[in-house]
Amino acid sequence: MRSVEKSRETKETAVRVVFDPDTPGTVDISTGIGFMDHMLNAFARHGGFSLTVEAKGDLEVDCHHTIEDIGIVLGTAVKESVGEGRGIRRFAHAIVPMDESRATAALDISGRGYLVMDGSFTGISTGSIPNDLFEHFFYSFCTNAGITAHVIFSGVNDHHKCEAIFKAFGIALGKALSVRPGETAVPSTKGTL
Repeated sequence: MRSVEKSRETKETAVRVVFDPDTPGTVDISTGIGFMDHMLNAFARHGGFSLTVEAKGDLEVDCHHTIEDIGIVLGTAVKESVGEGRGIRRFAHAIVPMDESRATAALDISGRGYLVMDGSFTGISTGSIPNDLFEHFFYSFCTNAGITAHVIFSGVNDHHKCEAIFKAFGIALGKALSVRPGETAVPSTKGTL
């Protein structure tokens, strides 16, 4: 079983994540940021994995610390869940349209965290979240998960762009974490991720 529970508490936030890539269906998100709850819910449901996120942060300041720390803790949980990576597919991608918007996410569970995001938002914020924090969330996630991700998005409506991004990323993550039947080797010519 690859289910992992991780927590992080600072003077700014308290975040708890339970991540289970093998058991779809249990999604319970409570961050205090409505739009982030919506995005993480879509991320997990379309990714086909169970995810619990409980976060309390200094939202009276802004949502930066909370969103960043969710990315850190979720990334750490995914990395621990991967372990040596024996049998996983490792590489995956997904393309998701949402009305006029489209997002592509290509992932490599390589042990090396890296993020490339190619696209732009129309406005300053979506929901109550400044749009630059979406890239920061995925950066925090990728660097802590040891995942290289390339995300390309386009469209007009920022809500649709965000939703397509989170869905595409979730689907690609679910595929990359899936175990190939009968495979027990680490998916790397080096023998390690």
